[in-house]
Amino acid sequence: MANLDLLENSIPVAPLKIAALKGCTEMANTVNNYLVEFRKELVKRQANGVNWSGYAEDSYLIDCECPRFGSGEAKGKINESIRGVDLFILVDVCNYSITYKVCGYENHMSPDDHYQDLKRIIAAATGKAHRINVIMPFLYEGRQHKRSKRESLDCALALEELMNMGVSNIITFDAHDPRVMNAIPLGGFDNFMPTYQFLKALISSVPDLKLDNDHLMIISPDEGAMSRAVYFSNILGVDMGMFYKRRDYSTIVNGKNPIVAHEFLGDSIHGKDAIIIDDMISSGESMLDVAKQMKERGANRVFVCTTFGLFTDGLEKFDEYYQKGYINKVITTDLTYRTPELLSKPWYEAAEMGKYMASIIDTLNHDVSVEKVRSTTEKITKLLAKHR
Repeated sequence: MANLDLLENSIPVAPLKIAALKGCTEMANTVNNYLVEFRKELVKRQANGVNWSGYAEDSYLIDCECPRFGSGEAKGKINESIRGVDLFILVDVCNYSITYKVCGYENHMSPDDHYQDLKRIIAAATGKAHRINVIMPFLYEGRQHKRSKRESLDCALALEELMNMGVSNIITFDAHDPRVMNAIPLGGFDNFMPTYQFLKALISSVPDLKLDNDHLMIISPDEGAMSRAVYFSNILGVDMGMFYKRRDYSTIVNGKNPIVAHEFLGDSIHGKDAIIIDDMISSGESMLDVAKQMKERGANRVFVCTTFGLFTDGLEKFDEYYQKGYINKVITTDLTYRTPELLSKPWYEAAEMGKYMASIIDTLNHDVSVEKVRSTTEKITKLLAKHR
């Protein structure tokens, strides 16, 4: 682990425990395995031989559940003592594969259901745990982060509610708009980016990728993804282009104004590889349109990097665009649920986040600055030097 020196000279807040809600147990097991490895390595390095109670364990996962009654109602249960621990609760609000019964009918869990289960476990832990932290990779209602008409501010309300329930820190990844943290100015809110993991997955899956200004260009599919694309292009030392969405504001389709066209701003992409970077693929419609336009402008290969791959309209369109040569690779993190069908696709590649999440948890448990974990510039520079 890169931050052993930092952690070696600090004291944990309290014994570490992880509560994995249904739907994110696979990621929790990966994180747990890394934490066990990190801490055993740190104990070996400590010259004074100090080993705090509960520090180097064989597992940090606790037994918790949210059983349901026949009516669909539920309750949170923690089946072991958590008194005095530093509790990290992991929840994947996008895992729709989890089901439960309501009066004999099978329901798929929505983000609302996962959020309710999160509150149930918090309610069961409040007053017992020393500190409660929530790791929510896809920020619940993060897309409803601002009010433009007479609308609810769901994300702000959720953050306030979690803080009022006793949560100390909320950890998320690539928030749709991190300024939503303004809703809880006195609370802990950390937003992490998977830039290094994207690059690592891209280099691993496309070994002949040339990372220089003559062969590569970073593309922002809209104005909202500009900051991500600017950072990516600056650290690679390549040009950046941007699309903006021209919408028809006279009509509303499926709750939003339809996109009329994507207009491109930037230098020529002809003969270069293009990396399109954004926070999520929902239906994928706009992302695929941008990819197609890149190819029509003479791009060599098109790679898509997004933190969350939701694929709400299925994978057929992506298969079609892959066969036509409009896209070459789609890279998403493993922070949210991915179907077995997606994992089998030749165009799909995963950016693994388990080790990074374990490092974040370990750092927060020692109550030291997370800035060294957040800033991956040094790691990216080393990766680029090795690749080049």
